[in-house]
Amino acid sequence: MNFLTSWSGGKDSCYAMMKAVEQGFVPKVLLNMMNENGKISRSHGLPLAILKQQAFQMDLPLEAVAASWEDYEKKYIQTLKTLQSNYNFEAAVFGDIDLQPHKDWEEKVCAAASIQAVLPLWQQDRLKLVNEMLEKGIETMIVSCNTQMGESYLGRILTPELALELQEKGIDPCGENGEFHTMVFNCPLFKNPISLPQFTTTTHQNYCFVVWNTL
Repeated sequence: MNFLTSWSGGKDSCYAMMKAVEQGFVPKVLLNMMNENGKISRSHGLPLAILKQQAFQMDLPLEAVAASWEDYEKKYIQTLKTLQSNYNFEAAVFGDIDLQPHKDWEEKVCAAASIQAVLPLWQQDRLKLVNEMLEKGIETMIVSCNTQMGESYLGRILTPELALELQEKGIDPCGENGEFHTMVFNCPLFKNPISLPQFTTTTHQNYCFVVWNTL
């Protein structure tokens, strides 16, 4: 079965894609929803240049679609329909773990585009899942987080020890509730690790972000 990956650039979408490939599915295209100006990804705040590097290392086309929250769903469905026609896939793969409203929304938009929603990580233990990702070769760093964690966590490489530290602090080790987001810089899907620019950090509206220097 051919599939589109809902690609955030982070660990969960990466591992979901890896699991789908392990099951014999064939990736055709990556889809990332950007902010209104199309310069950074809406979910993880990644610049388009980093997303393009990730796609290049996987030899896959990247569709980066600018959208506001108001027209997000409409544009998502329209994009799925257009890409399905262009790339001939039967499914979209998502990295959600156990938030039912997310699964409901993904099934809704996929049904509107007459394709299947596939969630390879669904309802797995979060700490076990993080450790599994790392054991399978996903290398990822924290690029945004809430102020409970603070700016000191930005840029840190996710390790089993760090995941356990977060859990002991009452922070979900997967960041599934939005506590933090990651960016994959190397994984078995990549031909080579991506090159990362220097960065600074900032806090805006109770959330901390990596600010990448010009690429």
